[in-house]
Amino acid sequence: MELRVIEKTDEELRMEIAGEDHTFMNVLKGALLETPGVTAATYDMNPEQSGGQTEPILSIKTEDGTDPLDAVGDASRRVQDLADDFVAAFDAAA
Repeated sequence: MELRVIEKTDEELRMEIAGEDHTFMNVLKGALLETPGVTAATYDMNPEQSGGQTEPILSIKTEDGTDPLDAVGDASRRVQDLADDFVAAFDAAA
């Protein structure tokens, strides 16, 4: 996975996340929308509507005082925690 910040302000971020598909992007977007201080999160991976880009572009907006990069970090840790919990539950059930 390769990350490239396209644009960043104090309250907005656009980041390319190379090598990922809808599966990961939907999970990350969902985690972002549950992150305190995040007001909007979406991604785009339609090259026909995005000037030919083929890698997903994550866009987020945050409230004043919430750094968008910190929000992505918080959401990513929550995704990891959920995955770890699922593996533990799966192992216990098997």
